[in-house]
Amino acid sequence: MTSNFSQPVLQLCYENMNGSCIKTPYSPGARAILYMVFGFGALLAVCGNLLVVISVLHFKQLHSPANFLIASLASADFLVGISVMPFSMVRSIESCWYFGDKFCSLHSCWDAAFCYSSLFHLCFISIDRYIALTDPLVYPTKFTVSVSGICISVSWILPLVYSSAVFYTGISAKGMESLVSALNCVGGCQIVVNQDWVLIDFLLFFIPTLVMIILYSKIFLIAKQQAVKIETTIGGNKTESSSETYKARVAKRERKAAKTLGVTVVAFVSSWLPYTIDTLIDAFMGFITPAYIYEICCWSAYYNSAMNPLIYAFFYPWFRKAIRLILSGEVLKSHSSTMNLFSE
Repeated sequence: MTSNFSQPVLQLCYENMNGSCIKTPYSPGARAILYMVFGFGALLAVCGNLLVVISVLHFKQLHSPANFLIASLASADFLVGISVMPFSMVRSIESCWYFGDKFCSLHSCWDAAFCYSSLFHLCFISIDRYIALTDPLVYPTKFTVSVSGICISVSWILPLVYSSAVFYTGISAKGMESLVSALNCVGGCQIVVNQDWVLIDFLLFFIPTLVMIILYSKIFLIAKQQAVKIETTIGGNKTESSSETYKARVAKRERKAAKTLGVTVVAFVSSWLPYTIDTLIDAFMGFITPAYIYEICCWSAYYNSAMNPLIYAFFYPWFRKAIRLILSGEVLKSHSSTMNLFSE
């Protein structure tokens, strides 16, 4: 007697290969939509951050220690867009890894390194903004190009060394050999991290984030006090000195920069917090998160790399003008690097 119900045919990542991972693809319509959404995010991260880097490096008016930090942050986000997001897009939508085991490890290393690099950059930028706002007249002598260079070096070297140690020594999977064996199939790219290293990862995220939140809380309080003080001074003294006028202009500029970078920090924390919490819960609760929830958290984090240029374009008139000059080809003209970006 035969059954009237046919069993669904399992799809494999590699049909003619033993030990292939099981493929769980989306429907053709859903796949097309996801490729467009994820592809747009990657394109925005690449093009937007490339424009930030070109703007800061090309226009001499933007050559400052703080802007070099922003350009370096944009470089980290650019690398996420060009070397991490496209391959993660294929893995997320096709549910298979088609790029080999060695590149799986390299991709995972890049993923973690560029994430921590962005975080460290933002932490140093918050320190820079705090110094600039609390002591604007002495700030240029405190946060010099050499200091900015040290901050940039630390923001790149530490994440790269840490990520390489975690993903290439196998120490992160110690004690989870049975799970690694169970997940080991052809066409998979599942990096297993034990509870100890997940906790370390969480602390590496939490401590700099806490520093940023504390500093920006102080920054906004100081900025509010300064605004009230300046308004009172200007309102009560019509014949203010040129020194007071200069202080007022500097304080106003630094408050605006602090506000913009504060929004950048909030966007980063909002994007990465769901993923960080999810990995922490999974490690201590036996990997209970459904695959689609994990993918949402993962791509929320990736999309942060595309958000920063949009924030700059919204808050910085000089960045909008720089984009117009770059896209129109004006930057190819001689002496374009000395153009004034701060006047319309």
